[in-house]
Amino acid sequence: MKQPLEGIKVLDFSRVLAGPYCTMLLADMGAEVIKIERPETGDDTRHFGPFQNGESGYFMFLNRGKKSIEMNLKDPSDRESLMELIKEADIIVENFRPGVMEGLGLDFETLKEVNEGLIYCSISGFGQYGPYTKRPAYDLVAQAMGGIASITGHPDSPPTRSGASLGDMSAALYAAYGVMTALFHRERTGIGQAIDVAMVDSIFSLLEHNVMRYTSEGVIPERVGNRHPISAPFDVYESKDGYVVIATANDPLFARLCKVMNKEELLEDVRFSTDIERGKNESELKEIIEEWLSGYTAEEAVELINDAGVPSSTILNIAEISESDHVKEREMLLEIEHPVAGKTRIPGNPVKLSKTPIQVKSPSPALGEHNDIIKQKFNAK
Repeated sequence: MKQPLEGIKVLDFSRVLAGPYCTMLLADMGAEVIKIERPETGDDTRHFGPFQNGESGYFMFLNRGKKSIEMNLKDPSDRESLMELIKEADIIVENFRPGVMEGLGLDFETLKEVNEGLIYCSISGFGQYGPYTKRPAYDLVAQAMGGIASITGHPDSPPTRSGASLGDMSAALYAAYGVMTALFHRERTGIGQAIDVAMVDSIFSLLEHNVMRYTSEGVIPERVGNRHPISAPFDVYESKDGYVVIATANDPLFARLCKVMNKEELLEDVRFSTDIERGKNESELKEIIEEWLSGYTAEEAVELINDAGVPSSTILNIAEISESDHVKEREMLLEIEHPVAGKTRIPGNPVKLSKTPIQVKSPSPALGEHNDIIKQKFNAK
């Protein structure tokens, strides 16, 4: 069966993380993604670790299923071939600093005259307009300015970056969402459009109730560690041999937890009678829970708590989650054969489609592996 985006051609001018992750998602859905790379050096991430047989694992993950063409965007011969490709393209994705593509004559306003149906997605730190549009940005900057670093970490610790690049990854997801929406619009109208995604906007959108606490109540949320700023118990707790997380955000779940612990008297305690009161008296409640947990291993406690229908888990490291039954059953680690790296495992796609399951067409390409596409089609150098 055809993949959902089969027949859709994407020209990928992006590099490093946000743009390549967006186009990887499109490739997973069947789009033909042609990666436009600098001659000789290519995408920066070709030189990022970790490495397997000299090949970048970083690059292999983000660029699976794509084709690679080397192009000098300032070379007249390459530009002539590129313009022919643009005439046939459905989507362009780029993540240069705003103004760079315009300086090259490859901005949306110029290219829509060549291809009326073109969908042009730009990912940047601060967007294509606004007071900081010309500023450079990496994920750390996006997390700092977007507000999430201010609420991440413990009260006595400095503001903390998330362990994953949420600025890049959230922008990539919103970009893919925007592209899909624009494709649907084009199906109805035949007209393309520009998509502007900013990393800072993407982070800000992830703050959920924290923004509403400020706009509704004037409260500026602070760092609260692992616990929830409102609900309790909703935190990391120490057991006999390690840590577990317990998450209750309503009274029925708390009642179930009390029953598991044989401490149903807590339900009559005014300090813990409602979610709001439990949040106010979280430290006292944590002591009671950890006293109970001290009699159980983390695995034992989690089994008891989950059996009662209360959300709970041990804290898995990367190896443990990677080798877990969940990841295996859900096909969240894919084994692919790379011509240089050999067999390698890369993260899978979390979107599971019942009619058109995702298929990774090919491993990441060698630099310029598909230059012949241009040579054969346009008789160019």
